[in-house]
Amino acid sequence: MSNWHRTSMRLLLTLVLAMLFHAPSTHAEQSDPQRPNFVFLLVDDLGWGDFGCYGSQFHETPHIDALAEQGMKFDNAYAACAVCSPSRAAILTGCYPARLRLTDWITGHKRPYAKLAVPDWKMKIDHERVLLPEALKEAGYATGFFGKWHLMPIGQDDFADHYPTDHGFDVNVGGREWGQPKGPGKYFSPFGVPNLDNGKPSDFLTDRLTDSAVDFLESTPREQPFLLYLSYYTLHGPIMSPPELVQKYKEKAKTFKNENNEHLDPARAGMVERLDASVGRLAETLRKLDLADNTVVILTGDNGGNFAGTSGGLRDFKGFSHEGGTREPLIVRWPGVTEEGSVCSEPVIGTDFYPTMLEIADLPARPDQHQDGVSIVSLLRGDTSTLERDALYWHYPHYHRTDPYGAIRKGDWKLIEFFENGELELYNLADDPAEENNLAKTQPERAERMLQAMRQWRKSTDAQMMTDNPNHRPNQADQRARPQRAKKTARSKAG
Repeated sequence: MSNWHRTSMRLLLTLVLAMLFHAPSTHAEQSDPQRPNFVFLLVDDLGWGDFGCYGSQFHETPHIDALAEQGMKFDNAYAACAVCSPSRAAILTGCYPARLRLTDWITGHKRPYAKLAVPDWKMKIDHERVLLPEALKEAGYATGFFGKWHLMPIGQDDFADHYPTDHGFDVNVGGREWGQPKGPGKYFSPFGVPNLDNGKPSDFLTDRLTDSAVDFLESTPREQPFLLYLSYYTLHGPIMSPPELVQKYKEKAKTFKNENNEHLDPARAGMVERLDASVGRLAETLRKLDLADNTVVILTGDNGGNFAGTSGGLRDFKGFSHEGGTREPLIVRWPGVTEEGSVCSEPVIGTDFYPTMLEIADLPARPDQHQDGVSIVSLLRGDTSTLERDALYWHYPHYHRTDPYGAIRKGDWKLIEFFENGELELYNLADDPAEENNLAKTQPERAERMLQAMRQWRKSTDAQMMTDNPNHRPNQADQRARPQRAKKTARSKAG
């Protein structure tokens, strides 16, 4: 990034944030200097086994591993969906995708001849909902969004008011309808995303988003708390990383003893390393600005890795109904509160971040908004090792790598129901984390109890169900419809 462009961006952020901070407010709590800051790091297509602290021996993640040593690592953390858009919406709203009726990646696969018809689901978050950044903004927080948004479809005017800045963020750098880098250079400059200077041709998207996030940290008035929401495009395809890193991991792979059956992709390993370096840069910036002790750092992913061998021994990966599709790394660093190097095995899910961050900030809960989230503050404080919650749920009335399904995790037990034929799979995850032994037929009573609980939950959330497809053609059921590109509109909203 050139000095001129970096200075310009910093001046712009300073001006915006200064105007926001000095604007009149009706909230007395806005001037509270003790309110904690938040750095929320969301990694796309992050597999359970991608970090060293989660078992990877091929990837090199010293800064992320250090973050885990400084905070709490979760062994049973989940994304709310096996694909990205619903999972992202769940984090921001505190609601299950089924309740939002935003249940697939935008715009989803079209299977016109499949056995079941997909319901008429939503491709946006309703403005009537108060999202996490809006709730924090009401309390005086500066809110900055950086990276992947993917919560609006491409080229439709009806969705032009669904950018990050339309949902509570003061600043948007990089967020648009894209689910992956589609600019002329993909992960390399030019990027083609809002408010991100292209810099030099060799500049890498992960690094440049972190540059902007650092500018945000340096430009935010010290008196004002902030939410830095950095939603990396990495590790989504196209798999690209700087040539020197590709070469480094090619050499490493030649002699690497792959005891854990890891996905040995030199380019993807380079992407992980650049991500790790960015986490290190953010941590160093917080220390330099004397913000580290009052900043909660959260690092997680939106769904499983996009390849076999990224799931750390779990079954399957992104887009599947099994654990590799939804179980995610989760690290929380809350200085002075969370025990360093601690590990939590209680199941938690993406809906929980909203109420958790409100409680950390000593703000009132908003149960009418984060309707499905449960605060995990008691876990982070070490007050308890369990939550008062009966079960976790997933609802996916769509076709992807998996057939349409619903799932429930209750204690150590997980039940999957496939909608096409009613087939059930039941696993004891404590004994069988790889989901190799289906116990549905040997424990039919347990399976039936869990199935009824899931059906009752679907009623309570008004989950959309699939219907018989009148155009079903068994021989063409797996055939996808040819994509029809919507006409591009003259949208150039910077956000």
